[in-house]
Parts: sequence; C-alpha cells; structure tokens
Amino acid sequence: MSIIKPMIRSNICINAHPIGCAKDTERQIDYVVSQKAKRGTKTVKEGGKGPKTVLVLGCSTGYGLASRISAAFEYGADTIGVSFEKAATETKGGTPGWYNNLAFDRAAEKAGLKTTTFNMDAFSDECRAAVIEEIKKWGAKFDLIIYSLASPVRTDPDTKVMYRSVIKPVGKAYGGPSLDMMTAKLGEMTAQPAEGDDVANTVKVMGGEDWERWLKQLGEAGVLAEGCRTVAYSYIGPKLSHAIYRDGTIGAAKKDLEARAKNISAQLASIGGAAFVSVNKGLITRSSAVIPIIALYLGCLFKVMKAKGTHEGCIEQMERLFAERLYTGADNSAGTVPVDEEGRIRIDDWELAADVQAEVDKVMPTITEENVAEKIDLAGIRHDFLMINGFDVPGVDYDKEVTDMTKIDA
Repeated sequence: MSIIKPMIRSNICINAHPIGCAKDTERQIDYVVSQKAKRGTKTVKEGGKGPKTVLVLGCSTGYGLASRISAAFEYGADTIGVSFEKAATETKGGTPGWYNNLAFDRAAEKAGLKTTTFNMDAFSDECRAAVIEEIKKWGAKFDLIIYSLASPVRTDPDTKVMYRSVIKPVGKAYGGPSLDMMTAKLGEMTAQPAEGDDVANTVKVMGGEDWERWLKQLGEAGVLAEGCRTVAYSYIGPKLSHAIYRDGTIGAAKKDLEARAKNISAQLASIGGAAFVSVNKGLITRSSAVIPIIALYLGCLFKVMKAKGTHEGCIEQMERLFAERLYTGADNSAGTVPVDEEGRIRIDDWELAADVQAEVDKVMPTITEENVAEKIDLAGIRHDFLMINGFDVPGVDYDKEVTDMTKIDA
C-alpha cells in the first residue's frame, strides 16, 4: 500500500499513477463523445460511413491514443491497438500507456465496440503476424491504419541488427535555454552535432521503412479494405527549432516518412487507398520536454494560443484531423483530403499561423528566470507534463493509498 507522488528528475517523470492515467483517458473519451454530438457525426451503426475497423500502431499515449479514441468513440470503429508497455504488478507500477490501454479497452467494451490491444514490439514481423491473425478472426479488413510509433530503438526484422535513434542537430552544435518545468529554473543546454551513423540510424528507427513494411504485409495478407487510408504523424515547428528538429536527425527521419508515403500511396492505388503524413502541433511529451528550447517555446506558444482561443491538446488535434481533414464526405465518409504543396495534411495550421508565431518571436527573447512564470504558460505545461503520467488530473485523490498497482479504479 502506498501513496503515489510523481518522481521527477530533469524533466523526466519515472513513475505513473494508475487512477490518474485512467481518468485522463476517460476525459479524452468524454471530449470526443461531446464533439460527436456537436458535429452530428454518425457512427457506423447509425448509418455513418466513417472508419469501421482501425489499426493504431503506437496506441497507448499521445497522438496514437487520441486517434484510437476518436475512431472508436466518434465513429464507432472497432480497433486493434499495438504498443510496447511495461505491465504493472500488484506492488510495482506499469508505464502510463499500460494504464491508458486498460482504460481504453474497458470503455470500448462497455460501449459495445470490438477492441484488442497487443503489448508487443510493433517493429517485429511476429507482431504483424499476430495482428493479421486477429483481424482475420474478426472477419474484417482495415479501412484506416494510424502509424504513431516513437521509439529510441528498432531491430531490423531481416538482419536482427538493433538501431538507435538520437535527437541531434546536423553540422554544428545547437544550444539554447532549457527550462526545468517543476522548479521554473532556466539553464543552458547544448546538443552536440550528429556523428558517424547517427542520421542513418535515426532514419532507420523513426523513418518510414517500418510503416511501408506494415502496409506491404497487410496488403499481401488481404486484410486491407477497399479505399483503405493510412496516416503517419510528423512535426515541423517554428524556425527557431529547425536546427534541432526539422533540419536535425529527427527531421531526416520525418522527411523519409514523407517520401515513403508516396510509395505506400502507389501500393494502395489498386484498392483506391492512399497514404498521408499529418503534420501536427507541438505538445509537451516525454521527449519534447528534454530538447533544448522546446519546453520554453511550448510554454510561450501555449500562452499565446490560449489567449487567442486556438490552443489544442492531443485529443482536440486528432478529433479535428478526423472530422475536418479525413472524413469530410457525406455521412462522414472519406472526403477529399486538403493537403499542402508537399502533399501533407497540416493540422499544425493554428500553431504556425503568422500572428501566433509573430507574438511568440516577440516574447521569447524577453524571458528571464525572474519573469518566466508571467511570460509563459508555466502552469499549463507543468500540468500537461504531469498529466502524461497520470498526475494533476482533476477528480483524483492523490492522498489516497493505492493498494494494487494493477487496478485503475479509485
């Protein structure tokens, strides 16, 4: 029996609160249900023509979890999710995603939706085989595949070589102010440039090779429905972060992802399908919290966007992606998807709006340790950071002892 408090070291939280994680997953479900009513979205059972059977690769947190919730609770889709999480035992906590998956499965079953969650390495052919076997048991085919994997490592299924991804600039070091979100202390952080195989290895892990392999094997197994679409997620961000992100090792991987979308679209053309990359908004995540400048930039961005009424979290972004980009046809069918000149979906449009970025550019150079709490949305990014791990979630009694770490009920 124990009272669980967040254990935080240098913008990294190393534990999770089971009840908080479940409550936050339920909050996201409630939001989608309310948006469904507001938009008049019809589920499949109500005669809607949106997604019926959805595969979410990387389903346990962030954009992947929000995508699965949107598909299931706005469109009534049956879903298969894949993520690699550490399970809890009675006395030892699991990862946040493990609890999120439990809460999602419970809510989906209660709503009469089919749901299967695989706790497996999504990069492995064994995982692909398990998913194919499961969907064949269902007697169904996937009409939407979400690719939302983020991992530090990937083992190539053919060579069994393990590759490691890094977040580094290319060519020269990148430095800037770092923000400790819990203490509000500002420091300096420098990321050394990529060396050796850093870029190639990061592309191998975070690029589009695995996405392409998934679609190829699912296609060969005959489990893709007519008109099947697949969407992978990317980020571009403001000019100030391009050196560490868009023009760095991760950016090289994202450019590979975008290039492979074209290969996958060509492969899906025979069934009238297509592949898209959706460029999403910057949010506080477990990785973004430890990149130079990013936490400070996001704190500044959140304050500006909240003042303008355009701020969104993961669930608001994904619900908008589904409703205003992917399923815009009659009866929520797959409409024509609006894309930029590179063929990408832009759901980062509100973040990169000229007036928003101008305001951020004006504020960023004026931030000091003395005024940081006024200049940025410190409370907001702190809340989001804690909430990812099930802390600071409204309606949870954090002074109550947790007697079984595998349970998600208060």
